[in-house]
Amino acid sequence: MDWIADVTPGDWLRERIDAQWTSASGMHMVVPRGFPAYARIFHPATRSRPVGRQWPPLPHDAHGREWADFSREQPAIDTERLTWGQTAAAFGTRLHPEAQWSRLVRARDGGSGWQQVRGPDGWEYDAPDEGRMDVEQFAALAGHLAADVAPSHAYAAVWDGYGGLVGYLGDSRGRAAIAFSADATPGSGAGSDDVSAAIQDRHRQMLDAGAHDPFNNVFRKATWQPGVLSDDISRGARLELPNRTYILFAGETAAFADVSWPASAPWVDAGESPQWAQSPNLMWSADHRWVVVSEIDFDSTVVAGSVELIAAICADPAFEALPLPEGADLSWEADEVNA
Repeated sequence: MDWIADVTPGDWLRERIDAQWTSASGMHMVVPRGFPAYARIFHPATRSRPVGRQWPPLPHDAHGREWADFSREQPAIDTERLTWGQTAAAFGTRLHPEAQWSRLVRARDGGSGWQQVRGPDGWEYDAPDEGRMDVEQFAALAGHLAADVAPSHAYAAVWDGYGGLVGYLGDSRGRAAIAFSADATPGSGAGSDDVSAAIQDRHRQMLDAGAHDPFNNVFRKATWQPGVLSDDISRGARLELPNRTYILFAGETAAFADVSWPASAPWVDAGESPQWAQSPNLMWSADHRWVVVSEIDFDSTVVAGSVELIAAICADPAFEALPLPEGADLSWEADEVNA
């Protein structure tokens, strides 16, 4: 994918997305109207539990001693990926096209505990990623998209609000990274003290390099702080849609059909682990036959396109996907089935 300064290829989206975010907008505050069919791809979740024992009781404040002992002992933690359907089975709820994670895990809507919930089976369930598809799943999706239309020229847009993505005028560094060696990872038991020390050392280095000192640097002028993207892109035009602005790229859909796609995505930092690469927040075919929306606040991706494309996506075991009616409501309050 290559950056393009001309953002007019995205103008058609503005005409099909609701200008005002209201309850009546449903998914169309970010997903364009007027397609024959839609699918919702549910981003995978994860769950974890200590090996050979149970988690200490909740809440943390009332069981501080148990949690302190647990932390000191550093037991091995078993973590696995799972689907929304498996999660619903564990909590006695039901997966459906407009299901919401907080209600699927019986958490209070808008409360602080919905992102990590202790299940009745003893596992702790972590909420799915928001605004990005898993690298492997996005490659599988791109395979369907590339096969759906020829030629497969497409546009991809990435939200410009991700920290460190674009350069800016300021007096501190725009981004910093913490890296772990392959033989020392958090919670691994042996070597974890070394990792902790390394993290603290890097954190001090980051603060030393980027801390703002208003007393000693009163007259310091703001300077350009580079981001992941080049200065030309950082200063370039944006695709402006209701309540969101994006940086626009163009290329071939098939380029994403291989799991190595993060290596050629300009917005992915070369020092970042490929498995955490950001997928496009928006992608569409040049002839507007299909569009993919991974809204930054959604824990699922919506695909709009032909009836045949949507059927193929929903039938592919690479995803957990369900057909979605036009006008569907994906707000937290929409899941009346699990209310």
